[in-house]
Amino acid sequence: MTDARFDCDTCGRTVARAEADVSGTFGDLEGWQTLCCPHCGARLRTVFVGSEE
Repeated sequence: MTDARFDCDTCGRTVARAEADVSGTFGDLEGWQTLCCPHCGARLRTVFVGSEE
């Protein structure tokens, strides 16, 4: 998912995964992260970043 791109519904820009702001991790340290638009701060997507054991 490192090369993923997300369209922001708020400002209309397309944001690369590497450019997105991470607003926090929840669940545990290797859980879920919310990716936000670096231009307007809107939520782009919530992604799982932990291991699937």
